[in-house]
Amino acid sequence: MRVELATEPGNPQRPNEDYASVTAPASGQGGVLVVLDGVTPPEGEVGCTHGVPWFTTRLGGALLELSASHRDLTLIEALSSAVSRTADAHRATCDLSHVRTPQATVVAARWSAETVEYLVLSDSALLVERADGSVTPVLDTRLDVLTPEVRALRAAVRSLPRGSAERAAAAREYGAAVEALRNVEGGFHTAAADPSVAARAVTGTLPREDVRALAALTDGATRWVETFREGSWADCLALVAKQGPQALIAHVRAAETADPEGLTHPRGKRHDDATVVFVEP
Repeated sequence: MRVELATEPGNPQRPNEDYASVTAPASGQGGVLVVLDGVTPPEGEVGCTHGVPWFTTRLGGALLELSASHRDLTLIEALSSAVSRTADAHRATCDLSHVRTPQATVVAARWSAETVEYLVLSDSALLVERADGSVTPVLDTRLDVLTPEVRALRAAVRSLPRGSAERAAAAREYGAAVEALRNVEGGFHTAAADPSVAARAVTGTLPREDVRALAALTDGATRWVETFREGSWADCLALVAKQGPQALIAHVRAAETADPEGLTHPRGKRHDDATVVFVEP
């Protein structure tokens, strides 16, 4: 089995809000990978005293343990239990009903001698290299399918002069409109304090013999494909397989540095936390 992992904060002065882990039994017949991307709240808008890194570590660790130790649970059931366990850990001290209670995107994969199971919630990605060499991206695209009204707000932001008060006001309106779609029917979903969100994830099972490799990426790393258009998903997985996860992050950082203000490649942050896990099970 080959396992490689790299993670890097978008800002070295701030904690990395991503989480990544992989476990495999000594037999080498199975394993689990978990990757989370914590959602950064606006300054001052928090309902939790612990913070996002605490949340992603707690949730990621619980999901890893439940998925690995309780293989009778589906990944949906494991995520649901992990969300409940994490919520219970700070229910007495924090406002879990707050719109900005800590939350995260989720990617999980679990393999045995017979199958590979996967789960993706929100805008992190899982790439699956099949036995024939083709690459299948497993994506939860609901965040991309914004309403016409929200898309119009985004276009308005991009049309206004950078640094202007008008652009800042429009950006706040757009951000509020996107947030209004979080964890509501017809919107997009992230793992927070409600265990029922697990049922919203994109899930599936593949024959183990049909899976050659897996790569899990937070959206700070998927920028190589989705923002900077440097290559396809297959190109992305090939780069990681040949040069390693850190190489992909380095390519993303170079592209971000070449377009620091997002003039050519608009994005919400100049740099973002980026995590890549590569596994040949």
